[in-house]
Amino acid sequence: MRKLANFFTGSLEKTIGLILFIALWELAPRAGWVNSTYLSPPSAVVSALIALLKSGDLLKHLLISLQRALVGMAVAVSFGMIFGLFIGYFKKIEGYLDALFQSFRQMSAFALFPVFILLFGVGELSKTIIIFWASLWPILLNTINGVKNVDTLLVQSAKSMGASQKFIFLRVILPAAAPDIFTGIRLGGSYCVMSLVAAEMIGATSGLGYLILYSQETFNIPDMYAGIVGLAIMGLGINYALKLIEKSFSSWKQGVAVGE
Repeated sequence: MRKLANFFTGSLEKTIGLILFIALWELAPRAGWVNSTYLSPPSAVVSALIALLKSGDLLKHLLISLQRALVGMAVAVSFGMIFGLFIGYFKKIEGYLDALFQSFRQMSAFALFPVFILLFGVGELSKTIIIFWASLWPILLNTINGVKNVDTLLVQSAKSMGASQKFIFLRVILPAAAPDIFTGIRLGGSYCVMSLVAAEMIGATSGLGYLILYSQETFNIPDMYAGIVGLAIMGLGINYALKLIEKSFSSWKQGVAVGE
């Protein structure tokens, strides 16, 4: 009984901020503190969500957005990890490229969007590239830093015991760099969702970003907020999936540490 009470107490403590926010959001337009035309109360947003779900529009736009996000993110993770591990391992190369990477990192994907459109058109390719660009840099740079900052004593100890380069890379460097790598991947996931919205608001006819912009232009404000909620749910889902992958990798890392 005490465990059950502790569970509910812990859950309440974790969600009290969200509950208060939703309550204030519902109260503000209904009490006339803000214009309900521009800020729909949560009850109206939920009604819009249900209507969009029944019509199938929300699921259609969400799946399209999810597909775009996963493609762009997958390319960014593949590219960022492969090149990050390589560059971090060969520190001289990292020294030559660091200034270039730091310069590219400061170039916002949003600012470069017109360039991507000129080069690749307004189709799916330009949207994938903007998501890739936004997600890449935290993954690449965190991977480089993770490999570069591996304790040299661990590497030297493995070498002194006659370990091969492959063994050192897979059993020493990769597990030690994993926390930094996953920090970069989770940051990349956040940037992925943010850049997705911008990509879908220009030259798109589908996706949650398009739904949000179209609803705003047609002054269907509850649907606009429903699209924003759908986007938040998708972002939370991506973050949760990355946490599960990180947890699985941590189990593998522990197995490596004990020689399994």
